[in-house]
Amino acid sequence: MNHIYCFGHRQPDTDSIASVIGYADFKNRSEPGRYVPARCGELNSESRFMLERYGVAAPAFIPSVEPTLADIVYKPVFALPDDVPTGDVAALMAKEGIRNVVITDAEGKPVGMIGEHALANAYIGTLHLAALSVTPVPIGTLARVLSAEILVPAHAILEGRVYIAIDALHVTLAKMTEKDIAIVGDNEPAQLALVSAGIAALIIAEGAPVGSRVIAAAQQRRVSVLSTKLDAFGVGKMINLSLPAREVMETNVPVLTCTETIARARQVVAGSMFRAACVVSREGKLLGILTRTTLLDDVRRPVILLDHNEASQAVPGIEEADVVEIIDHHRLGAITTLRPIRFFNDPVGATSTIIAMKFREAGLTPSREIAGILLCGILSDTLALRMSTTTHQDKKAVKWLAGIAGEDAEKLGACLLEEGMDLSGVPLDTLLTRDTKLFTLSEKSVQIAQVMVPAFAWNRDRSTEITAALERARAEAGISLSLALFTNIPENASDLYGAGDTALLSSLFGGPLPVRLPGVMSRKKDFLPWLGEKLKRTCGT
Repeated sequence: MNHIYCFGHRQPDTDSIASVIGYADFKNRSEPGRYVPARCGELNSESRFMLERYGVAAPAFIPSVEPTLADIVYKPVFALPDDVPTGDVAALMAKEGIRNVVITDAEGKPVGMIGEHALANAYIGTLHLAALSVTPVPIGTLARVLSAEILVPAHAILEGRVYIAIDALHVTLAKMTEKDIAIVGDNEPAQLALVSAGIAALIIAEGAPVGSRVIAAAQQRRVSVLSTKLDAFGVGKMINLSLPAREVMETNVPVLTCTETIARARQVVAGSMFRAACVVSREGKLLGILTRTTLLDDVRRPVILLDHNEASQAVPGIEEADVVEIIDHHRLGAITTLRPIRFFNDPVGATSTIIAMKFREAGLTPSREIAGILLCGILSDTLALRMSTTTHQDKKAVKWLAGIAGEDAEKLGACLLEEGMDLSGVPLDTLLTRDTKLFTLSEKSVQIAQVMVPAFAWNRDRSTEITAALERARAEAGISLSLALFTNIPENASDLYGAGDTALLSSLFGGPLPVRLPGVMSRKKDFLPWLGEKLKRTCGT
């Protein structure tokens, strides 16, 4: 099944997590199992509280949607075990019209490859006839390779040097041992002499007749006898094709795991003498062969983006993915797609509200668990319906979902706020990256974090450390401004901290930071539009 992944933004908040779970469930009502809720960032404490409360699994952690070798559909693999005769490999290549055959071990893991280059080496090796030999090979295999008839099966396995009896007979006999093999033609005295020497096997070439005396002597001395129509040189040439594939294969074949990116695979294949690479599973088993032709296919993971529509906030690798739909409640950002897509943007308080509306419009009722998840998403993003972004649709959705989930929305909202503001034991650098978004405003890259605090004393006691942390974040990301809003719900205000060009910060905010911003609760509605206008006037763009 071709899965479609539902992603929230990089630093997912509770609404982001809730909306991907809720929308995947909604879509799976009509296409069961196809839609997968996913995330590319860590869960915050509030989101973990939500998932534990309703017994719902966290979205799958997928750090990037850049296509990998696991996304490719491979054609059937031509692979043979390492003990198969090389001749069988050559026959397969000829029959299927392929240039390479993968050789595997007993566990199905690739150990080498036989291609045209390796076969050429096997043939060239027969020019040095004095060095010709066979490794342990079943006599039946050797007979099959030589198209020979076994007349005396004295030995089941043959191994040793191979001699063609073209020297004076006494010279050849002086060289041979009981393990060796002799190739001879229509010369019965020579045949008998070689048998009497007690060699391992006698190969009679050119279809020469084999007399009863030779057969009887071979049986007595336990010498195997094979008869073939090949001439002596043909036998020598084919001997090497009886060698097991492991003796001929080349072992410098690139091996890539299915988790490697396609971009890296292109580099590896281009640099390989085979112009190919083996792709293996996590266990090392052969999955397929990667060639330049395979890599011409356009492989993109289909994704749905929720709770954001800006590439800077999307899962890494989004430029290599196929965005099929976007559902959001933020400002329009810069993201491009390959083709027309469904795009739904509604300025309500939470993306979870939009998902709840889709259930209602379709006449579907979410399960108690999904209703509770979506309810938490709305209450979290609207600060229990206290934010200036809260709309009538949010309130209607909360009432409907609370009834299905069997929850008191006011009490649940208080629990979520308490979890969201539990800052104990959390490093400052973690807090400043937990809910952070990157924007481009007036040609300047601006990163804005938001942290909910129980009281302003919490951040005021840490002002020096906060400013230093923001400067580190700005330098590491190479951006213009790094800002942080410390928001206090009872005070209905936020304290703003920042790092960047001192003159720019001063002209934007009228003095040194931090500054108190009364009424600023929402980064999306209260702060971002205001900051965008200030930058436009200050920078003249």
